[in-house]
Amino acid sequence: MGVSALAQTALVEPTTRGRHRLVGPARLRLIGIVRLVIALVVVGVIASRLAAAARSGDLPALTTGAVFWLGAALLCTGAALVFSTIRWQCVLGVLDTTADLGRLLHHYAAGQFVGNVLPTTVGGDVLRVARLGRETDQVPTVFASVVLERLTGWLVLPALILVGLAVNPGLLELGGASTAAVLIALVTLSVLVLLLWAAERPRFGGRLLGTSRWRQLLGAVHLGVVSMRQRPREVVPVLLSAAAYQSAIVAAAFFAAHAIGIELGPTAFIAFIPAVLVVQVLPLSISGLGLREGALVLFLHPLGVSDADAIVLGLLLYALNLVVSLAGAPSFALGSRLPEAEAVRT
Repeated sequence: MGVSALAQTALVEPTTRGRHRLVGPARLRLIGIVRLVIALVVVGVIASRLAAAARSGDLPALTTGAVFWLGAALLCTGAALVFSTIRWQCVLGVLDTTADLGRLLHHYAAGQFVGNVLPTTVGGDVLRVARLGRETDQVPTVFASVVLERLTGWLVLPALILVGLAVNPGLLELGGASTAAVLIALVTLSVLVLLLWAAERPRFGGRLLGTSRWRQLLGAVHLGVVSMRQRPREVVPVLLSAAAYQSAIVAAAFFAAHAIGIELGPTAFIAFIPAVLVVQVLPLSISGLGLREGALVLFLHPLGVSDADAIVLGLLLYALNLVVSLAGAPSFALGSRLPEAEAVRT
């Protein structure tokens, strides 16, 4: 979830006449329409490919052991949600905000439901910022925690790619697939370093400190980066929980692949699934539809996996995420009603 999407719902700027307006709603609507069109085209292409595979008998068949593998994949997907919530709590701790894990899980599950299930452009991160920010009366800090929590993933994902390739050097001989994975890792790390450097520098991030809503929110990110650099020991739990989260996602992909008969070793998933995760968040489609499947075809085809199997795996991973996200429906419906005891202390 980028800043532009957050602006649609949560960020309001004062105009020169004292009025308030949403930042760029027309542009965001246009982007949403373009993404929807791309998603529909991709769905058509995927459907035609799957129909052709079904006619030729190339679709993977579910076996007796598939239920076990799917159950393991579902458990890992659910565990990933918990690990991600723990990561959020750790980031809040670095920012001197103490929050109950159960309360954060309530908000995180609701955000997952909104972002992955409901047909809306209001993302789950917006919901998390709005709800926890209302409870703590610390919207800038909560905004910074969500941004920094997301950024930690951009450090772990490239690390996993490089670890997978280092453990299994044979993957480097796959040509375009391995080259693409290395490039994705290096570009992601470079962008992350640049963003963190700019956010920390007083000349850049420090200039955002001020009284307007935009300056408060983005200035909080600057202060958050400074705080994390000054307290490296407290950053360790953040990175460990981020690694646990991404590892659970990789494990879910490994189990899901075995459920449909893709029997590759774990190092292939450690090296390539993080690259798929990076690709699928590009703002070119809805929920990564098509991008995820195309990336899986790119990375798994050289390993002997048919295009149909790779596409089915991508759709299965999407389905697992949807199933877990449905668990957030009650949290979304209940809203952010605080219990009698204080849920969050700042």
